[in-house]
Amino acid sequence: MWALLQSWLPGSLGTWSYLGMGLVIAIASCLQGIGGIGFAMFTAPIAGLFFPELVPGPLLVLGCLLSTLSAWREFASVDWKAVGIGTAGRIAGTLLAALLMVLLSPNALSVAFALMILAAVAMSLGGWKIVQDATSLGAAGVMSGIMGTVTSAGAAPFAILMQNQAPARVRATMGCIFSFGAAFSVLILVGIGRFDLHGLALAGLLLPWMLLGFAISSPIGRRLAGKARPLLLGLSAFSAVGILIKVVLT
Repeated sequence: MWALLQSWLPGSLGTWSYLGMGLVIAIASCLQGIGGIGFAMFTAPIAGLFFPELVPGPLLVLGCLLSTLSAWREFASVDWKAVGIGTAGRIAGTLLAALLMVLLSPNALSVAFALMILAAVAMSLGGWKIVQDATSLGAAGVMSGIMGTVTSAGAAPFAILMQNQAPARVRATMGCIFSFGAAFSVLILVGIGRFDLHGLALAGLLLPWMLLGFAISSPIGRRLAGKARPLLLGLSAFSAVGILIKVVLT
């Protein structure tokens, strides 16, 4: 089975590379299970530096499956109005990203959004609060769609917007938005030739690690109750800094 899957991969996937990818995926899946975000925000910067074959397609596939699990686990807490508006914005942002990726440098887009996220995190820590309404949800969706398609990490706009919501509501609502959004992003990547069976096979190899991380998130999450806001802002900042480092080093 391993040999069969390896035949679909871009080049040879060594044991240590696979274990490194798996560990990153497991940690990120656990973070997402705890806070509702964290998978792409943790993995995308690291993958960009050490495992570029994961970005963006395989991470989007795994993120889509993980988000679906998150939404299903706390389905009763889903804010469907936010899901509808956020998903519409995410789809619009994904379509815009496809155009921007053809016209502009992905690095330029990544830097612009990373700086915007860092500014928003700083203002949030300084006491600035964004009112969650239809306009802000739509704007967060558009930004998330662009960032998610270009860098695989599109959670930060929603994390900043929903940082003061109940943790269960955040996890379930963002799980729905990201499952729909990630699936659409994958379709767009396929359409523009940025994702193929090689990436799908790699996602399949890493699926057990994702399931492991998600499984251990529940007991860990209970120990971290009440600490969702620092986690959301911290992951947002980590993701933005990681993207900037990747751009500088590549």
